[in-house]
Amino acid sequence: MVIPVHDVNPVRRTPWVTYALIAANFVVFLSTPGVAGSVTGGGTLAQLCHLQAFTEHYALVPRELVHHRLPRLVPTGEVGFGTHGPGCVLAPPPYGKSPALSVFTAMFLHGSWLHLLGNMLFLWIFGNNIEDRMGHVRFLLFYVVCGYAAGYGFALLNPGSGQPLIGASGAIAGVLGAYLVLYPRARVWVLVPFLIFLPLRLPAWLVLGFWFVLQAFYSAGEGVSSAGTVAYAAHVVGFVVGMLLAWPLKPGTPPPPEPRRLLFGRQARPRHTW
Repeated sequence: MVIPVHDVNPVRRTPWVTYALIAANFVVFLSTPGVAGSVTGGGTLAQLCHLQAFTEHYALVPRELVHHRLPRLVPTGEVGFGTHGPGCVLAPPPYGKSPALSVFTAMFLHGSWLHLLGNMLFLWIFGNNIEDRMGHVRFLLFYVVCGYAAGYGFALLNPGSGQPLIGASGAIAGVLGAYLVLYPRARVWVLVPFLIFLPLRLPAWLVLGFWFVLQAFYSAGEGVSSAGTVAYAAHVVGFVVGMLLAWPLKPGTPPPPEPRRLLFGRQARPRHTW
């Protein structure tokens, strides 16, 4: 997988919504109970129980979203002792959870620093141009719609799953799909792991097209065991919805600037202009 680091595609206005979304994701992550354990990969049992209770409350659970029923027992965040030793206490949910609203709250939850930083990197690089093209309000609505489409799409494909789904990647996949439609020829600097990380400047259609093919490949269960713990199907749905929503904007979208090339000989000499 290539790692994007920068795109050669300047914007005309400050992407305040993109910045606000990134800031909100960091604030929520740092406010999540038990998040300290994700920094070192460890954490106490009490932290784990708090994290499970928080996630169960605010994450998207496909079975809840499709059948509109809360589970009979959920983690309370407390530690108890049973016949098999210490563990997280389960009890009837003390709250009234809205499955539809959980699709929104799940967009701001992340399970680890790697999960958060990876998503925010893609949003930072590609989100500003989509916001610049759509405008602040329309971009925010676009982001939320793509996130909802990805969440509902994954739930409908996995209606019996009780596994919580968290992360902004469904909404960000929509941003990537829109970027592919609007700026396919924009150049993107990426790091390619080949013994060492090699910096290359590639067209966006190649970078994002390769990313989408990988997500579709993995969502089918290929290349990973049981599709792993990543909701690849949500990425695919969000990406396709983002492409469809951005398509009407394509005719009026100015092309990105041509990247500067290296000049040699007389071409490299400075020229005087009036």
